Amino acid sequence: MSKRAAAEFLGTAWLVFGGCGSAVLAAKFLLTDNSNINLGIGFVGVALAFGLTVLTMAYAIGHISGCHLNPAVSVGLCAGGRFPASDLLPYIVAQVLGGVAGAGALYLIASGQPGFSTSGGFASNGYGLHSPGGYSIGACFVSEVVLTFAFLIIIMGATDGRAPKGFAPIAIGLGLTLIHLIGIPVTNLSVNPARSTGPALFVGGWALAQLWLFWVAPIIGGALGGVVYNLLAGSTEAEKPAIVGEPELARR
Repeated sequence: MSKRAAAEFLGTAWLVFGGCGSAVLAAKFLLTDNSNINLGIGFVGVALAFGLTVLTMAYAIGHISGCHLNPAVSVGLCAGGRFPASDLLPYIVAQVLGGVAGAGALYLIASGQPGFSTSGGFASNGYGLHSPGGYSIGACFVSEVVLTFAFLIIIMGATDGRAPKGFAPIAIGLGLTLIHLIGIPVTNLSVNPARSTGPALFVGGWALAQLWLFWVAPIIGGALGGVVYNLLAGSTEAEKPAIVGEPELARR
């Protein structure tokens, strides 16, 4: 378990550093010649960055821990019978600590620029006045539930023992990219309580006050996704692969 938790810590730190780092450092990058030309990667680039963090870590640590990197994924896999409830707490603790570490590393870099302030949001998730598009709390809650639900369906299907072998990280990474393309304008997209917690701790104030939504909604969506996939697809013990990266772990 210690090695699996360490892998989850490292992978979640990479997800937050890479995904949130792309938003903080690279989403908007104006030329310094007053031409107002933006060389940044924008929403599309940030969405792709989040997908790439999961894809790369799934291949790097999937065979160690399953590469959940997300409490909502761990809960969803548990609800779907792919992950033991006894392992939830150490996974979630490692994921949250990894998210904080990734946000901390990003803060050390971002604060090296003159005039930097977390008042810009530091890639935190929010609703109402702190939603990128000004979406209501209800719209943001539904968005997080639905998109996390869809993410779990993708994960459950891609890692099913009946699915093509070796392609799960690609499907999951592209799935995360897609849901970011949908959800960034609404909440800055979470679907991951650990990803939300890291930046919120550095922003404080409104980000911590609104953090509850980005725990409750993704976990509801994840649990629903795990249950509904099994209702749709059915499974047998021999067909239950386990976790995102390594089917054999389910049978140990």
